[in-house]
Amino acid sequence: MQIFYFLRERKTIPVILLAFLLLLTAVFWEDKDDKADEQVVPAMAYYEKVVALTFDDGPGYKTTMTLLDGLKERNVHATFFLLGEKIEQRKEVVERMEEDGHLIGNHTYDHVQLDAVNIECAKEEIAKTNEIIKEVTGQYPLYLRPPFGSWNRKLEEEIALTPVLWTLDTTDWNTKDVERIVNYVMDEVESGDIILMHDIYDTSVAAALEIVDRLQKKGYVFVTVDELMIE
Repeated sequence: MQIFYFLRERKTIPVILLAFLLLLTAVFWEDKDDKADEQVVPAMAYYEKVVALTFDDGPGYKTTMTLLDGLKERNVHATFFLLGEKIEQRKEVVERMEEDGHLIGNHTYDHVQLDAVNIECAKEEIAKTNEIIKEVTGQYPLYLRPPFGSWNRKLEEEIALTPVLWTLDTTDWNTKDVERIVNYVMDEVESGDIILMHDIYDTSVAAALEIVDRLQKKGYVFVTVDELMIE
């Protein structure tokens, strides 16, 4: 009888241990879920000042590589809207963009005005560049910058890309004046702005890096457009 009683009591120990372990597991997973919920909150939600630097018409070679070096030194990620015809000539530059964590988007193949050509031509321009980007980076782009900011709403039913325009146009392609570009941005910038620049001009690259330096000193954080567009 004493042996039976001992065994009966011993059977309760695994049950208690099991209940204790289940309780610990529940607490662990609840804590893990809380952390997961925190991780899906966009990083910029923690900052009061955020902007997105975007660059069109590339990739260039020397200019873009210089820009990538400068952005890496400053721990800044940007968004590059690329032309398909230029990617074919400078795939190693795009590979570098991907490796450095920048967001790569579509800017058509030949820089066509999408609302000035027929729908099939527009689709071909976009699709061709999608395939080239996929070939280099391993994934299709999700965002499109329409050349000249001209968007054809009929394309919304035909393509699976989100069009991205801008809120602050530096007109760097026209002025090619570093000081003027920088001063314009510093005078006009607001949190949430999408800044339009081009990485194919030496003056634009110099201005972009100066803008980063000055805005960082003012407490701005640089994000890619997909981060900025998350609500």
